[in-house]
Amino acid sequence: MMDRLNEREGCTGMEDARVDGMQTTPEKAAMTDAQAGGRLSRRRFIEGQVLASLGVAGAPILARAAGKDSPKSASGEEPAAAAGGKGGKDVQEGILSGCHWGAFYGIVKDGRAVEFRPWSGDPAPSPQLPGVLDSLYSPSRIRYPMVHRAWLEKGPGADPDGRGSGDFVRVSWDKAIELVADELVRVRKKYGQQAVFAGSYGWKSPGRIHNCQTLLRRMLNLTGSYTNSSGDYSTGAAQVILPYVSGSLEVYEQCTSWENLAKHCQLMVFWGCNPLNNSQISWQVADHGAWPGVAAMKKAGTKVISIDPILTETCKELNGEWIAPRPQTDVPMMLGIAHTLYTEKLHDQAFLDRYTTGFDRFLPYLLGKTDGTPKTAEWAAGICGVPAQTLRDLARRFAANRTMLALGYSTQRQHHGEQVHWMLITLAAMLGQIGLPGGGYGLSYHYASGGAPAATTPILKAIDDASGQANGGAAWLTQSGAVSIPVSRLVETLLNPGKVMQFNGHEIKLPLIKLAYWAGGNPFSHQQDRNEMRRAWRNLDTFIVHDVQWTASARHADIVLPATTSYERNDIEQMGDYAQSHIVAMKKLVEPVFEARSDFDIFAAIAARLGKGEEFTAGLTEMEWIRNLYEAAKIESRAKGMEMPVFDVFWKSNRPLAFPISAEARDFVRHADFRADPLLNALGTASGKFELYSRTIEKYGYDDCPPHATWMEPLERAGRSDSRYPLHIVSNHPQMRLHSQLCGTINRNSYEVAGREPCWMNPQDAKARGLKDGDVVRVFNQRGQILAGLKVTDEIMPGAIRINEGGWYDPVNSRDPNTLCAWGDVNVLTTGVATSKLAQGNCGHTAVAEVERFRGSLPPVMVFSQPKARG
Repeated sequence: MMDRLNEREGCTGMEDARVDGMQTTPEKAAMTDAQAGGRLSRRRFIEGQVLASLGVAGAPILARAAGKDSPKSASGEEPAAAAGGKGGKDVQEGILSGCHWGAFYGIVKDGRAVEFRPWSGDPAPSPQLPGVLDSLYSPSRIRYPMVHRAWLEKGPGADPDGRGSGDFVRVSWDKAIELVADELVRVRKKYGQQAVFAGSYGWKSPGRIHNCQTLLRRMLNLTGSYTNSSGDYSTGAAQVILPYVSGSLEVYEQCTSWENLAKHCQLMVFWGCNPLNNSQISWQVADHGAWPGVAAMKKAGTKVISIDPILTETCKELNGEWIAPRPQTDVPMMLGIAHTLYTEKLHDQAFLDRYTTGFDRFLPYLLGKTDGTPKTAEWAAGICGVPAQTLRDLARRFAANRTMLALGYSTQRQHHGEQVHWMLITLAAMLGQIGLPGGGYGLSYHYASGGAPAATTPILKAIDDASGQANGGAAWLTQSGAVSIPVSRLVETLLNPGKVMQFNGHEIKLPLIKLAYWAGGNPFSHQQDRNEMRRAWRNLDTFIVHDVQWTASARHADIVLPATTSYERNDIEQMGDYAQSHIVAMKKLVEPVFEARSDFDIFAAIAARLGKGEEFTAGLTEMEWIRNLYEAAKIESRAKGMEMPVFDVFWKSNRPLAFPISAEARDFVRHADFRADPLLNALGTASGKFELYSRTIEKYGYDDCPPHATWMEPLERAGRSDSRYPLHIVSNHPQMRLHSQLCGTINRNSYEVAGREPCWMNPQDAKARGLKDGDVVRVFNQRGQILAGLKVTDEIMPGAIRINEGGWYDPVNSRDPNTLCAWGDVNVLTTGVATSKLAQGNCGHTAVAEVERFRGSLPPVMVFSQPKARG
């Protein structure tokens, strides 16, 4: 999710960074390398530059990055072309660009984009590309600046219950900028700087200039201050607990490489981890490096176990063994395995003694000496539903093989979610394989192709937030602002201004917030407990949104400003969150539709009205910013022994710029250096070792986060005798959209059931309720109710239902506090409580519900069309 460089990589000698593809016309600033896949010397490169400037045809400008072989998918077949692409063939007539789903070429006719074809170097083009194209022209595209009528006519805070009901008034851009700027001044003057919340959290578009989250904070920093947020929804619990346990964030850091796994791993355990779904997307431009990695493991015949309530794509591709524990019971399952390891003397005491601290403090709990309950396989089986003999067998298999435990983020998005990652590391430490080839644990295999080997590449800098604090372009890491709250605690803050909150060892006094400003995110998707959120939103005077489409957040806004997509502006980005294999020109394909403007231009106009326009732009145009960032990377590349082409050559080449991958990077082993010398390469914990018991956390005295990995009953879960509802909701990442992105596009046609968000259900549960495939059902609990289309399948375990997160919220009656959601937003049903006082993360996987056939007149789905408006 952020910029990374593998410190183990190196480069000897002067190498050329190369643009993928071959071309012989100097007009397009490309070249034919005489030796396919070879490298040009710096001298040859410069000679080629001179020849090209003189118009010599066929002048050698740039070298090819890839070899001759076409990339393969995980199944060993040629990659299928997305959006009608040609798959594996160079696209000469298209315009290079990139997105979260990969690099592609936009085919434009008569000023309109008609096709997005994947870059030929993509080993597994995402089938979601048609929706990416459709996002440009979908019926839900925001066309003009719009203001909620009650707010415009009666002032800030008017008719908060009317938000979400439409009734917008079109205004000019000048009027919109005036309204926003004046409201910022009013709120700051009346309530203080902290009353403005820089809420732009979410999967904004990639690109180093048009990072709308950074741009919002840049404008706010230059004109005053604001309340900021820390952390993220993806790994809110894990990224707080892990620095205490292993000394770093880890969830966004490189894993042992797939190539190393294919050579050395004997047993791969995907625990809530599904690379072949989630790695379709990346925070930067996706490289899809997980597909060759999975293919290599399949070819090697690696044994695979998938521990998941869903039979995943990855499990099916690798012919894996599927084990389905009850959701939210991963910790007792791990404890049962750990108990077997210890009592059968299968654990590695020597590793525990040298590389960890605190196992002696954890062991009494494991053996039941502290609470009277030994964490036996039988005890664990009674909670997780996996037979005790299976748990004992897993312990023996883990110990007998070189085993990699690959854990997904979903496991920590639950009540007491901090304990899952802590317990997995405890289990891995007991096995003693951390730092060995093919063994240990990995926390990023399912995300953005973690494990794809990291290239030797310069880090492409980004526009900054004007706070004076470096964050590598990762807006969610910024520390600027008057005060900061945990990102998923905004609803709690709105409902409880002045309350003192415990967070990671310190206290936060929750500020009074009266204005929330969002650009590049969709809080009415990612926040849990939608009806509680709607109640909290009543306390805002003003909600401002920049967006591309009429999402639920835009429909609930007071001021809506139409933003451009990535394909209506220029930008630059790196490819692969972990691989960093290329730099990609994200070229403008078409002119902005209707009255859309880039976030950069919008914020520059607001800053100018507040007297800070020149400071915001730094006197630079869009292309000047891009050129400067590229040139800075070019200077850094020289320190790494490479020479990048000059900017104009790169930009005109219409090819991604490739960087070399060292043999060391291809064989990277997580924590190998620490294992080799734990003193010289100490971890970032207080002891320099893995801390299986944290004295620091012990001092905090939190009743919901003990000082070692512990099983604590969540707020609610299925399979418990006191459960109010019988079915656990599995809110997985979707297969054909990125969270809520692309829900408002033609991709929806590929998965909707009866015109609604799908609800997966096991045949046993469907039969017990008299339901059949294709029924429209009402899913409900004490927090709310939604409609969904039923999909009956044996690819989900009994006792659980799957409703993907990211479905657009569509209230039938926005003034009803418990209104039905017509489309199927799962976060109407999930709890808004925090994981614990330590991390204050979200619990998106904590929810139980009941399902019944919907009876009555079906309400129409309205969220994918234009809202009611006038003017």
